[in-house]
Amino acid sequence: MAPKENTKILDIITKTLDDMKAEDVSVIDLAGKTSIAGYMVVASGTSNRHVASIAQKIEEALKAAGCRCSVEGENKADWVLIDAFDVIVHIFRPEVRDFYNLEKMWTSAANLRSE
Repeated sequence: MAPKENTKILDIITKTLDDMKAEDVSVIDLAGKTSIAGYMVVASGTSNRHVASIAQKIEEALKAAGCRCSVEGENKADWVLIDAFDVIVHIFRPEVRDFYNLEKMWTSAANLRSE
């Protein structure tokens, strides 16, 4: 996917997260760290309902812009994964996010590669 397309998708996602009052939004640039995606976005919702609503709005916004994505975990909504191909979005309830601590894992992986 072209870098311009990546930033378009990232802009749609971050705007929707802001509109939906997602908390603690973190954008991680994955360039040079992995080939699975260009960016990873991690955010929290205040409850299962909030997590599910955020995910639904992101999916709707991406589809309205002509972007494909797949969504997993919306039924339980403790952790919803949205794969927008070169942008991966993780939306968590705060305690689930603390448990998995993806930001720390990816920061550690980046540090290992640079040593």
